Amino acid sequence: MRTKIVLIGAGGKMGLRLTRNLIHSAYEVSYIEVNPQGIEKLVDKGITASEAAAVIPFADAVIFAVPDVALGGVTETYIPKMKKGALVVTLDPAAALAGKLFNRADISYFI
Repeated sequence: MRTKIVLIGAGGKMGLRLTRNLIHSAYEVSYIEVNPQGIEKLVDKGITASEAAAVIPFADAVIFAVPDVALGGVTETYIPKMKKGALVVTLDPAAALAGKLFNRADISYFI
């Protein structure tokens, strides 16, 4: 069974960098993007954005590649939907130190 990864913000600036690295990886990757321009960038790469509700509850790891100002609200929306024992990966250590991430004791965080 392959590790399931969800990339939130897949069509944004940092998300596209991660998308390019993950697209040919051994992982089963689902790509989440809500911005129309970001969705178009994914389509240009042959990627269809997934519905968050269909993939997040089954993910082994969720990577949050979203702007710093959105990180609190986005994690508050999606972390509660993650399965017990999953891994949250964020790209902004300052947000974690400032307490901006939604906190759950039954998942792990990698910052």
